[in-house]
Amino acid sequence: MGKGKKAGKRLTKKELVQKLAVLFQSNPKDCFPVKTIFRKLELNTHPLKMLCMDILYDLIDEGALIQPETNVFMLKPITYQRTEKEESIDPEKDTFVGVLKVSKDFAFLETDSKILSHDIFIPLENLKNGKTGDKAVARILEWPEGAKNPVGEVIDVLGKKGDNTTEMHAILAEYGLPYTYPEEVEAAANLIPEEIPAQERAAREDFRQVTTFTIDPRDAKDFDDALSIRKMGNLWEVGVHIADVTYYVKERSIIDKEAINRATSVYLVDRTIPMLPERLCNKLCSLRQDEEKVAYSVIFLMNDEAEVKDFRIVHTIIKSNRRFVYEEVQDILEKNGVAEQYDEGRPRPEQHTHDEYISGALKPEGEFALECITLDKLAKKLRANRFADGAINFDRYEVRFEIDEEGKPLSVYFKTSKDANKLVEEFMLLANRTVAEFIGKVPRNRKAKTFVYRIHDLPDPEKLDNLSQFISRFGYRLKTTGTKTEVSKNINAMLHEVSGKPEQNLIETISLRAMQKAKYSTENIGHYGLSFDYYTHFTSPIRRYPDMMVHRLLTRYIDQKGRSASQEKFEELCEHCSAMEQTAASAERSSIKYKQVEYMKERLGEVFQGTISGVTEWGMYVELDENKCEGMVPARSLGDEYFEYDERNYCLIGRQSGKIFRLGDAVSVKVARADLDKKQLDFILAEEKNDYPDNPLAVLPEKKLRPNSKAAKKSRRRK
Repeated sequence: MGKGKKAGKRLTKKELVQKLAVLFQSNPKDCFPVKTIFRKLELNTHPLKMLCMDILYDLIDEGALIQPETNVFMLKPITYQRTEKEESIDPEKDTFVGVLKVSKDFAFLETDSKILSHDIFIPLENLKNGKTGDKAVARILEWPEGAKNPVGEVIDVLGKKGDNTTEMHAILAEYGLPYTYPEEVEAAANLIPEEIPAQERAAREDFRQVTTFTIDPRDAKDFDDALSIRKMGNLWEVGVHIADVTYYVKERSIIDKEAINRATSVYLVDRTIPMLPERLCNKLCSLRQDEEKVAYSVIFLMNDEAEVKDFRIVHTIIKSNRRFVYEEVQDILEKNGVAEQYDEGRPRPEQHTHDEYISGALKPEGEFALECITLDKLAKKLRANRFADGAINFDRYEVRFEIDEEGKPLSVYFKTSKDANKLVEEFMLLANRTVAEFIGKVPRNRKAKTFVYRIHDLPDPEKLDNLSQFISRFGYRLKTTGTKTEVSKNINAMLHEVSGKPEQNLIETISLRAMQKAKYSTENIGHYGLSFDYYTHFTSPIRRYPDMMVHRLLTRYIDQKGRSASQEKFEELCEHCSAMEQTAASAERSSIKYKQVEYMKERLGEVFQGTISGVTEWGMYVELDENKCEGMVPARSLGDEYFEYDERNYCLIGRQSGKIFRLGDAVSVKVARADLDKKQLDFILAEEKNDYPDNPLAVLPEKKLRPNSKAAKKSRRRK
């Protein structure tokens, strides 16, 4: 501040929130770079800028703002409530989630979305029996001229704040996702007969006598897919049988319209929000053991090298002989010595080849063991061929929680993909690819009929270059030029090189960020990550609406010899399903974040080892090694000195001390705050635990100080 200018009153956080609210609400369609925000709000001091950044990212977490580009912010568009009369495919809502505060004559909803700078005034007649402390969903009815607060009504009372079901429903409501099922849709599902008519059985290819089984997670109830296998001469007949959902769900029915709106099942930490009514997803459609079921199947004839010699796509009737969980099949593969991955702590048996069992030289141990071993052999051949063609190998773990009956997280564990998971995955990929090629692969002089593809574009070249520069600091190289197959093979080689290294998780995360997001479209451009020219989603119609679209289009073109469907109609549906998939993923991540914060809330003050997973000008994110919970170490907590953000080198540098905090550095942090409302963890560096001379990730040279600088003199005085 210049001489002679009197210092003004410092803004409080509440005042700054108010200023930001006015800025964004007054310019609802404008994007604001962070420097523009600083200038417009006259934030001239470092503490105010840091406070502003904290608030902006809080508002993103709360769904009030979006960040279309790095350090650029804009108001999240207000969306609209779907009414019973609209069979609309726009599920977004103009609703807000918050906590009720009720007095004698009126009530307010204190919203979680602080970009709405005022609470919502709720007349008592619009309260829907809500009480103080209840979490509720409200809709704004009007904002009268000159009124301080908008006027709204409570749509639904979710329950007491802090209750597990209340909080999970609140997450769904925040993202405009349903948390209950309409009674009239469930009633329609209950009217569907369970018995399969004789005429329908006769029209389908009969696989009831062929060995068939499902392999799913332990807690699964909706069994989308089953595998069958039998020897046919010198070939293997492998059936990929998919629940024939569209046999039960007719187009334009009330069940179908609800499925369109939902577009996908949503998987939160402790519950599934299904796309279809329970009677359909868990009973009629589900390929349950010892029950006759209608299926849509891709039947392959394969040789021992997993080369497909012939295939057919047919409606079938099946009867699953066994409901396997992944762990059971993995146990069979491990016991018989043909697995690639083994459970830690279990002694490895003598290793054998698949062919020793298939030829009859050895007798396998376990129920349907020979079938599992044969399918595993074929799947591994398919997988090897896929990677040879340039598919990218991202073997990521999933964070899971052990929770008690009240939903309280007791422990954190990580789910990894093993041989049994990969067995199922490869046959699902093969079926999806085959179906897409069957419709999309036509002679050059013919136009393919309208179809739904799962597409994945090439990585952004700039992001790939940034990735290459980043990993070079760890001593790795990535060539980003050449054909798309060459580039993908280079990425695979790099991912293989980092496997098992301390920096593996970080580099895999940064590599994933360089990739585009997969989506649905009627315009096929192939799937880069899988290295497929044609790909679709055919194998999960119980939980994904695009698979139902694919089933209907296949039937239209194969059985009914129909003309090409409307591309405009299906492209609109593809865009909707892609958007809903991203929304569901955001809600799923939010539920994980909530449980992580809830888990860490009982560990305040404890010290954990972690890795710097993100660096920004307002601080650094740290992921804990033990449980993968991520929190922020604010720059203002790093001491009195100012830390400069070096964007190019992904680090914070102390202006006086020259201390550097780099992306990938190991640090020791203490849990300082766990805010469940914001789903946010704050850490501080643990005292005298911040220097790691033997850290293999410390690849950047320490910043050298100029001999006569103030920082150098201060450093000499300390010595």
